[in-house]
Amino acid sequence: MRLKALIAFFALASSFAMAQKGVEDGSRFGHGQDSIDCLNNISLYSENLKTKNYADAYTYWKKVFADAPVSRHSLYTDGVTIMKNLIVGTKVLEERKAYADEMMAIYDQQLQYLDKLNLLRKTPWTEYYVKGEKAHNYLTYYPRMDNNQAYNMLREVIEMAGDKNQYYIIGDYMKVSLAKFKADETHREQFILDYGTSAELIAAIASKVENMSTPNPKLIEAVAKIKDNVDGYFINSGAADCSQLEAIYAPKVEENKDNIEELTKIVNLMAMLNCTESDVYFAASEYAHAIAPSAKSAVGCANRYLKRGDLVKAIEYYDQAIELDTVAESKAENCYKAALILNSDKQLSKAKSYVSRAISLNSNKGAYYILLANIYAAAPRWNDEPLIDKCKYFVVLDRLYQAKRVDESVAEEANKMISAYSTHTPGKEELFMLGKKEGEKVHVGGIINETTTIR
Repeated sequence: MRLKALIAFFALASSFAMAQKGVEDGSRFGHGQDSIDCLNNISLYSENLKTKNYADAYTYWKKVFADAPVSRHSLYTDGVTIMKNLIVGTKVLEERKAYADEMMAIYDQQLQYLDKLNLLRKTPWTEYYVKGEKAHNYLTYYPRMDNNQAYNMLREVIEMAGDKNQYYIIGDYMKVSLAKFKADETHREQFILDYGTSAELIAAIASKVENMSTPNPKLIEAVAKIKDNVDGYFINSGAADCSQLEAIYAPKVEENKDNIEELTKIVNLMAMLNCTESDVYFAASEYAHAIAPSAKSAVGCANRYLKRGDLVKAIEYYDQAIELDTVAESKAENCYKAALILNSDKQLSKAKSYVSRAISLNSNKGAYYILLANIYAAAPRWNDEPLIDKCKYFVVLDRLYQAKRVDESVAEEANKMISAYSTHTPGKEELFMLGKKEGEKVHVGGIINETTTIR
């Protein structure tokens, strides 16, 4: 009797060893007959997927998904593809919702087995990537989706990964934040903050894409489109003009005058939205600069003194901004703004020094060359002979031609100035009488100190 029981026990144990699902024993495909069934179902769903027979693919895929969750990493991407096509392939709301729920379950299981699945991949999935795809497809495919739920899902991945997210996640975030604001006025301040975050992130993503070692024009275009969408959502929202920002942030500045994080957020946001003539912006900048000086807080302080007419203090703060800034383009812009102030105050030599530095930092901004041309045009006489002195206008024209050559956006302005300044150059006959001729080099002295060609 005991022998029969032992035989029965070993037979039962043997049957378990021979047939067991992957989900039960942690293996990829299971064992025994279950592994054979799993591999067969993978083959069947894959073949149906290739022929776009999504209904049959779904039948076999579902068995693999349930029985062998770590059989292959493409089980999850294939499942999403199947669900997307089944959702768009039916008009029955209940069916679409059921398929969409299954799609969300795919991402949940993918996260559950993420570590094991990543052993099968050359490039591991990250948690934020999977959650981002889940949020994106919830927003895109879920019938009558809950906007608040979409917002919370997207906000989580935005906070998790920042500019490491896929570019379209940033657009999704602004889209749902706008919808949330339209449905709830109390979301106004958060919507404004969301725009600040989104604009910063998509700009960082765009910079990375544009500087890839192998350019991808389609990706660059797609990111640029999302960037335009982000700006468009905000511009057309009616959520924030400068007066509204002042009303929101005036009390917050005083409440947080020792909180550098909050002050920096306010300074950056108001600068991004060009609300730099606001007392709120000025106050936040000064408080922030006193705690932790930065280029942006220095610019805010410079703007305050500029508005007061104290040009000396304004330039002092611009000098600090230039020193503190680590980004060539924004450092150049601060040099340019300082040059504008000095030029307006007729401090031409100093203005030239600042704008020349701006050009050395960023040689692709036409506005810099136009300012330099204006400084040269206003420069005092450098030669006692009036006709030779007029050769400075050849240098003025050199800078204007350079402006439109490097930056098409200033071409119209540069062309108007070229037409005007061309009438100031000395005539060929007049120069000939002084021993000068067309094509000859002439060095223009004074604050200009450049060599040009007579023409």
